[in-house]
Amino acid sequence: MSLGDVTYELDGQRHTLGDFLARPSQIGFIVVKDGTVLLERYAKGNTRASRWVSFSVSKSVTSMLIGAAIQDGFIKSVDEPVTRYLSRLRGTGYEGVSIKDVLQMSSGIAWNEDYADSQSDVARAGASNGSKLVTYLGKLDRAHPPGKVFNYNTGETNLVGEILRAATGESASTYLTNKIWQPFGMEADGNWLLSRSGGELGGCCISATLRDYARIGLFAMNDGVLPDGTRVLPEGWMTESTTPSKGASFYGYLWWLNADGTYTARGIFGQHIYIDPANKVVIAVHSNTPAAVGTAYHKHLDRVVPAVAAAVAN
Repeated sequence: MSLGDVTYELDGQRHTLGDFLARPSQIGFIVVKDGTVLLERYAKGNTRASRWVSFSVSKSVTSMLIGAAIQDGFIKSVDEPVTRYLSRLRGTGYEGVSIKDVLQMSSGIAWNEDYADSQSDVARAGASNGSKLVTYLGKLDRAHPPGKVFNYNTGETNLVGEILRAATGESASTYLTNKIWQPFGMEADGNWLLSRSGGELGGCCISATLRDYARIGLFAMNDGVLPDGTRVLPEGWMTESTTPSKGASFYGYLWWLNADGTYTARGIFGQHIYIDPANKVVIAVHSNTPAAVGTAYHKHLDRVVPAVAAAVAN
């Protein structure tokens, strides 16, 4: 059977992967099993050389860079307080908040992530970093004790980027290049959007080719070990990163978790890296939906990807 004939069900109707690939919002779709590309498809006007913005997929990459910083000795542990690296947050609601709390989006700080609200926190500060971001977050109230309640917060993932820069003394893009991009053999240059202050956003906007998105998935699935055997991430880091948090069984260290042991990096407008470590399957998707979340395409995406993964697992 051709992979295009793989079926999935949504709202009582059967659909095929071929149907999904014909949807107008579908830009790129790649399936990798045991390191071999089984399917690779691009919409008209796009090729394997096309770079596409990942939006919040970048959060999962930033999470792995924190792991690399721990492996390199720049950070001792995710249990260290945020204020050890960002002293300007001392005396704010971030007192007692650990790096782990921020990675799990459970700092307890009040934050509104409504993309449709022009007055929400994400609209005001979601694209900020540096002193502007730290100042904004430092003024927010605490809503819950740290580590107890999940609340999706792009601002704090940008804060993770600030922690990374403070700990390593390098820009996030330089660290990514040296630790993952070049040594793991990405085939094309990527880029990382800079804020007005000149720093990368830890929570957003790495652009890369579809194949290199799949390689990000392979790097994660390999627990951060390079082809030559060099370990970039601490041993067991990805298992730790994909362990359900106390605040949300569906979320780890900036990774979305599924009950069957698979996990994903997700970005608005339908960006997706799906990883099935048990069956050595990675699926990466580029999309261009008319709304950030909640479209019919998103519903199909959430059904078709695991269906394809299951079909190639055997």
